[in-house]
Amino acid sequence: MRKKIEVIVFDGALPLDISGATAVFSAATALLQEAGLGGGYDFCYAAKELGTFTLDGNFPMCIDSVIGETGYNDMLLIPGGLGVDSAIADVEFMKKVHLAVSASSQVISVCTGSGILAATGILDGRTAATHWRMTSEFSIRYPKVHFDSSVLFQRDGHVYTSAGVSTGIDLALSIVEEDFGHELAMRVARLLVVYYRRPGWQTQFSPLLEAQTRLTKRFAKLQEWILQNFSQKLSVELLAEKAGMSSRNFARVFGKETGKTPGKYVEEVRLEHARAMLDAGECYFDHVALISGFGREERMRRAFIRTFGVSPRQYRSHFSVAKERVE
Repeated sequence: MRKKIEVIVFDGALPLDISGATAVFSAATALLQEAGLGGGYDFCYAAKELGTFTLDGNFPMCIDSVIGETGYNDMLLIPGGLGVDSAIADVEFMKKVHLAVSASSQVISVCTGSGILAATGILDGRTAATHWRMTSEFSIRYPKVHFDSSVLFQRDGHVYTSAGVSTGIDLALSIVEEDFGHELAMRVARLLVVYYRRPGWQTQFSPLLEAQTRLTKRFAKLQEWILQNFSQKLSVELLAEKAGMSSRNFARVFGKETGKTPGKYVEEVRLEHARAMLDAGECYFDHVALISGFGREERMRRAFIRTFGVSPRQYRSHFSVAKERVE
């Protein structure tokens, strides 16, 4: 399977919204070829007309394809950026995007690119993610769309939306996993040195990602279940039951495969989710603690200090992407 992706370009689009996702798809394609396997992704960059467009950061990009005329309609990728409002106001641009959206099997937006999608009407009645700073404004502009500020990315049918900037990488990884499996997605993440959204001070390889990479098929379903239920109380006995093993044998085998106890693994899952919520701009630490499965704020605080060396408050203050400018 070789998917053809049309990437929309317009003045003021954010380069990272484009390059982050395409880097994931390119890496997946390279790894598939390296393994002697078929499939992967091909790209075509298109705009409302031919010519050179200036992306955010005064980044020039020469485009030789017109939106909707490339034949690359397996997937449509729409970036965000400071030029989104001008793009939405461009009648000719929106007409072409609307037709391309209708013709595409999968539609993806990164960051405020969800505003462009919302303007086409395809998000009506759907739940969508967007940059946290634009959630309220987009909700007013497009009342038929439910914008969820608490998630990094969202899938609703064949439409995929993501929050700010680097979450396009997370979304692309999830699509690679859908298309080619968990193992390839994990290999891509390792190759690009990413897992969710990481502050610059974190070690290059996420401890949780390392553990996930080592898990065998025996625990694949359990891992998926943990990721869906980490907000609940997860005892070793319950996890062992889900794995179909005795508690003692489960703890031994799980520790051997991951290099950590089941309790530590669950804590790292919760920490990753808590960090993601703080990255997205969540302000209430007790809410983050509850949703992430820590229960109490103090318990989450101790876990942060033990693992990262800083409290949740210090993390948000120094490393959160909650900036004054929509990135």
